[in-house]
Amino acid sequence: QVQLVESGGGLVQAGGSLRLSCASSGRTFSTYAMGWSRQAPGKEREFVAAISWSGGSTYYADSVKGRFTISRDNAKNTVYLQINNLKPEDTAVYYCAADPKLHSLVVVTTDKDVDVEVWGQGTQVTVSS
Repeated sequence: QVQLVESGGGLVQAGGSLRLSCASSGRTFSTYAMGWSRQAPGKEREFVAAISWSGGSTYYADSVKGRFTISRDNAKNTVYLQINNLKPEDTAVYYCAADPKLHSLVVVTTDKDVDVEVWGQGTQVTVSS
């Protein structure tokens, strides 16, 4: 089974950038769609971005379009989330997820009947104003 480990979070000033990484231990990484979600204190987890197994399709939440970029390197079993122009409202724990279905990753935080196969443990991003 795929296991996911996120890294790259930290404390940054507003306007700064971070690149989050999510490394998979599974040998079938390239067959999974991958996604990122986040959960701010006191709020529900929300979808951020997702990418197909090939990298040919990407989806973003409206709130992050233009600032966040999801990418993957199947040779390194890693998916990335580049975050630019960070805002205090981006402060959250960022979770990586994997599932054979791209659609599941996009709707998992809003459709209670949908789950994804694997979640990572999360990495904290804190943006100071």
